[in-house]
Amino acid sequence: MSLTGTPFFLTTIVLVVVALVLPLALWSRIGGPKVVRLVTRLFMILFAQVTAIVMVFVIVNNSNALFDNWDDLLGTGDHVTEAADLGPDGTGGKSLDREPKVLQKFKPVSDGRMGPGVRETQLKGRISGVEGEVYVWLPPQYDDPAYKDKKFPVVEVLPGFPGSAKAWFGSLNVNTQLKPMMAKGEVAPFIIVAPRTTLLGNVDTGCANIPGKVNADTWLSVDVRKMVVDNFRAQEKPDGWAVAGYSAGAHCAAKLAVAHPDRYRAGVSLSGYNDPIGEPASLTAKTPELREANNPWKMLQRAKTPPRVALFISGAEGDGYQGGLAIKQSAKAPTTVHVSMIPAGAGGHGTAVWKRQVPDVFRWLTKHIAA
Repeated sequence: MSLTGTPFFLTTIVLVVVALVLPLALWSRIGGPKVVRLVTRLFMILFAQVTAIVMVFVIVNNSNALFDNWDDLLGTGDHVTEAADLGPDGTGGKSLDREPKVLQKFKPVSDGRMGPGVRETQLKGRISGVEGEVYVWLPPQYDDPAYKDKKFPVVEVLPGFPGSAKAWFGSLNVNTQLKPMMAKGEVAPFIIVAPRTTLLGNVDTGCANIPGKVNADTWLSVDVRKMVVDNFRAQEKPDGWAVAGYSAGAHCAAKLAVAHPDRYRAGVSLSGYNDPIGEPASLTAKTPELREANNPWKMLQRAKTPPRVALFISGAEGDGYQGGLAIKQSAKAPTTVHVSMIPAGAGGHGTAVWKRQVPDVFRWLTKHIAA
């Protein structure tokens, strides 16, 4: 039974009802010795509490897209087939232009919470050694005959940790929010791409390449990117690509944009952090060397040539805002940084806050990404 499916959710509701009815119907009818009666009643109380907790967890999980399946919840999933040392650029010395096309089959998603038009494929990353699902949504103009020769800009969207690749569609409603805005010309017609980011059970990869562990950076910035270009009328050059994320995904988005101006022109960080220790479960938080190497603020400080990228960073006091100001202070042209403060009382660190930012984020992206 699927963790996020309707049958499991209905099952939790039924169990809660049963747990409430049992003590009402049987409390005074329990026979036997006093110890047996006490143990039986205690069991009924515990059963009611456990079922209520499970039902609340399912509601929260379905609303925030934290865990996509049982493997993600239990930490038993492993989407890494190999993790070779791919070098500083994450390509293993391969020329991507010479690599064969990555042609994929797509099917409509079965999860109705993601809204219409989202399609799914299972991708085997040829260079990264990562396997996982990738969701793609095409703008309303994509199938319009007037745009048959147009190549569209792309935004790669990343969830937090724990987090599901479905989250930007299922929780932030990025597609249903943007479709009417795109139709009216308020924002550019972007292709939205959401790849799996939970690759090693209950460990956050930090979207990094760590030989022997995982090549998450290459999965996101090379394999997924090439697959999109090979299967859709998507722009190939970095001027037409952006990466956006919230929470741990925000850290990833800022880091990927700073590290790869040859792949992305813009990065969006919503309530993120600079130091990987912001997510203690991250592999990049395990050593001082990894923390230093994967901190976008310090990456900008030590860059010999400032990257040609634009960054949009939003956060509340103590939740991303100060980190954004630090990045802005370290940025040198042609790097540009826009920092926005989320006011106190806006909703805290949650999907409801990030959902409200989607229109403004994509208006900003429209100004910074070649459409």
